[in-house]
Amino acid sequence: MKSSLRVLSLGLGFVFGAATAQAQTAGAPGALVETTPAAGARGEQVVAGGQVPDEATRVAVIEALRRIYGPASVIDKIEVVNSVSMPANWAANVQRLITPSLKDIHRGQFQIEGTQMALSGEVGNEALRQKIVSDMASALNPTYTIKNSLRVPVSEQITVDQALANRTIEFELGSATLTRKGRDILDEMAPILQRLTNKSVAVVGHTDNAGSRASNLALSQSRAEAVKGYLVGKGIDPMTLTTSGVGPDQPVASNATDDGRSRNRRIEFRVGRT
Repeated sequence: MKSSLRVLSLGLGFVFGAATAQAQTAGAPGALVETTPAAGARGEQVVAGGQVPDEATRVAVIEALRRIYGPASVIDKIEVVNSVSMPANWAANVQRLITPSLKDIHRGQFQIEGTQMALSGEVGNEALRQKIVSDMASALNPTYTIKNSLRVPVSEQITVDQALANRTIEFELGSATLTRKGRDILDEMAPILQRLTNKSVAVVGHTDNAGSRASNLALSQSRAEAVKGYLVGKGIDPMTLTTSGVGPDQPVASNATDDGRSRNRRIEFRVGRT
């Protein structure tokens, strides 16, 4: 019978999961981690429950959680069931994800199914939203992918994120010249940005890791400035826009694949107060 491990964080609304036999398709092992809010929790209490294939995995998960939340805050209800299976090195990979940054996520859900991860919930600011997933992507091997659904509980940031709609603002290869598709996306976003009141918007450029870090930092800065220049041309007050380029330093996916590198080459908009 297929089964799964779940670790629930009551105080923060986290469910955490381990590799499992659930969600196996065509004989592939699966892993499930998810988080859900729970009422009546005291502080940052975590309840770990579900099934794992051996005692070593159970101990590893519990000890990792206790290092973050404290021994008194973790309740162990995990069962050891030999029929549960996991992807290779799953326990070690999960331990890399149990970091203090999880405590920055509220009302969230963290789900791992095989090598597919989805992270949602609320964080305090946009920079933190990007950093949490970037750190996770850097800690794991390229077979793991992360869907970042973390959000900043600010209506203006949500509006801007929805306008961008996970699309990539494209540039000509190796340059800071916007493509037609990139300009079209900015044309859609400009009216949204114009309606922001008493807010600043940081335009942050990112690249993949191809080439030298120095050249990527310069390119990402130039691209952020190109986006600002285009938006100013659309009527956005230049005093409300700042730019920065972080090059390859904040990836959201592995740079070992074409898809990952494409996701890392992006422009990010962070809404703040003026």
